[in-house]
Amino acid sequence: MTLKTLNVSLIAAGVLAVGTAGAIGLKPDLIKTADTAAATTSAAAATTAAGGLAPAAPVPARSAVPDYRAIVAQAGPAVVGVTVEGSHKVSREEMPQLPPGAENDPYFQFFRSLPPGLKFRGAPQNPSQPFRGQGSGFIISADGLILTNAHVVRDAKEVTVKLGDRREFAAKVLGSDPTTDVAVLRIDAKDLPVVRLGDPQNLEVGDPVLAIGAPYGFEQTATSGIVSAKGRSLPGDAMVPFIQTDAAVNPGNSGGPLFDGSGSVVGINAQIYSQSGGFQGLSFAIPINVALKVKDQIVATGRASHGRLGVVIQDLNQSLAESFGLSRPNGALVSKVSPDSAAAAAGLKPGDVITEVNGEPIDRSGALSSRIGLASPGDKVKLTIWRDRKAQQVEAKLQGIPNEAAQVADSGATQGGKLGLALRPLTPDERRQSKLEGLLVENASGPAARAGINPGDVVLAINGKPVTSVEQVRSVIEGKPKSVALLIERDGERIFVPVNLG
Repeated sequence: MTLKTLNVSLIAAGVLAVGTAGAIGLKPDLIKTADTAAATTSAAAATTAAGGLAPAAPVPARSAVPDYRAIVAQAGPAVVGVTVEGSHKVSREEMPQLPPGAENDPYFQFFRSLPPGLKFRGAPQNPSQPFRGQGSGFIISADGLILTNAHVVRDAKEVTVKLGDRREFAAKVLGSDPTTDVAVLRIDAKDLPVVRLGDPQNLEVGDPVLAIGAPYGFEQTATSGIVSAKGRSLPGDAMVPFIQTDAAVNPGNSGGPLFDGSGSVVGINAQIYSQSGGFQGLSFAIPINVALKVKDQIVATGRASHGRLGVVIQDLNQSLAESFGLSRPNGALVSKVSPDSAAAAAGLKPGDVITEVNGEPIDRSGALSSRIGLASPGDKVKLTIWRDRKAQQVEAKLQGIPNEAAQVADSGATQGGKLGLALRPLTPDERRQSKLEGLLVENASGPAARAGINPGDVVLAINGKPVTSVEQVRSVIEGKPKSVALLIERDGERIFVPVNLG
């Protein structure tokens, strides 16, 4: 099996009215009281009295069951559909190929007028292919702040939000964080319905959950299930302690809310585990507390940052634990320490087992990744490590993740005074290979896109002044100039591009 991110659905469909039929009626509150289960039975008591084995302790019944109908009625209007349009680059390997020597065939002339995006090898470098997709999201503030997945709006030049009452708004991407797969949108509206936010820490395995979204474009679709596991670490996403559920989630549900039994949002539906690309019983949601921390950073600065310790870690098994003198295979085993990292400065070594962070136990390696990744660069953490068959304490000052995308907060803007670029500094490898100092364009929209700037361009200067940080660009734009001149490099050529900001 392979783990697949919920691809944005390419299907555009109308509204599918979905209701939950059943004996539970709609009540003002979201909870219907259930009968309390009996603590013991007379048969079990008789068995004990007769000298038999004592019965297992009874499972206490929860005092309430969810009223899904009421949850959908109350929270459904705050769940939105997100439609995106844009283009992404097609690699040469993805382009169709002709048999060797076919270009010399007299019939090759008939292939010269193919539609844009359908070109053969030998075509211009970095061709773009348009796309249109759909996902979900939910409103968290009455003035138009919306959460969704970063992969829903990736490469999007236009983002449209459709409310439950079928009104549509152009959305601005305030920022996105590919590391946690969280994006923040804003629409120009007031007095909007909002969801109630909950606490994922209160969830337990077996608790009921409800997902609302637009699978395959079918808006306002509700599915229910239970929490299957907590704190799941997935390949490539070890920083996020996912909530695993069996609620049916499909392409198009990306970015939609996951509700607990009281009707509070506890997660953002993000991934499925599938062989076919459709739902097969395993869904994963980003805990809402993780998403809110990312949201706060994006709203404040236009980007999210994450702590980095600088170690390669792995899980312990019983044999490894015994070889290090541990009674249980708990902790994260350090297999490599990066030079000049926070871990190296703290004195960590391969073979150390990290068992606690700031006094909180680390059971598996994934728990360490999420604790460190959700901290901020510059934070100090106290680590309990197991070395030479005894516990020791060390302190590390976290660094930032290298090459972290620093997205300009006006990405997706179309109003005057905004640039419409998502930029990040070049990585050390990119600087070394290109021999350039500048900012890589990750996304272009609004005035920048109209001026002809494309993803993959490198911005070298603005108004004649070299730029190497997003803050330098932002400081110029904050002056609200009517236009700016960007010096960009594209395919080895440099050109000044005037951008009219209105």
